Amino acid sequence: MKISIITVCYNSEKYIQSTIESVLNQTYENIEYIVIDGCSNDGTVTIIKEYESKFNGRMKWISEPDKGIYDAMNKGIKMATGDVVGILNSDDFYIENTVIEQVADTFTQNKETQIVFGDVLFVKPDNLDKTVRYYRSKNFTPKRFRFGFMPAHPTFFTYKTNFDKIGYYKIKYTIAADFELLLRFMLLNKLK
Repeated sequence: MKISIITVCYNSEKYIQSTIESVLNQTYENIEYIVIDGCSNDGTVTIIKEYESKFNGRMKWISEPDKGIYDAMNKGIKMATGDVVGILNSDDFYIENTVIEQVADTFTQNKETQIVFGDVLFVKPDNLDKTVRYYRSKNFTPKRFRFGFMPAHPTFFTYKTNFDKIGYYKIKYTIAADFELLLRFMLLNKLK
């Protein structure tokens, strides 16, 4: 199973190195890493270029104008050639080197599963060992959407074919397209 991980960024030089390294250090090898940059004017693109060769052909990136974060995510999803797609924001990182291996195992061992998501630790930017909030994924029931709850979007993985069938992020929702997409996938289309 090939897993495509997409990072969208704009002027992210402060954190993107940690993001890229957390993908590079994953134990699961069948990863495609796609970085969509929105024409950063800081050192972001320089950092991306420094890491490109370390991925041995498994990294693709572009730097071009976009219509916001969700448009950039859609570009990445459309570029993806993996069976499964996940988003990793440019100021996020995988805390363990086995995260993608665990995601792949979950899909492989549970053939009916269409969506995988996990826990999120919110940490202090100046002290990554200091957790300020812990979101536990638990069993999520779609009726919780009514109260504004949703699975943690940066941990959301699904099959690429689900985007092709159900649709991509709706860019008209400038700050809530992730909520709308999860609602559409999990409540309206009842993906397991």
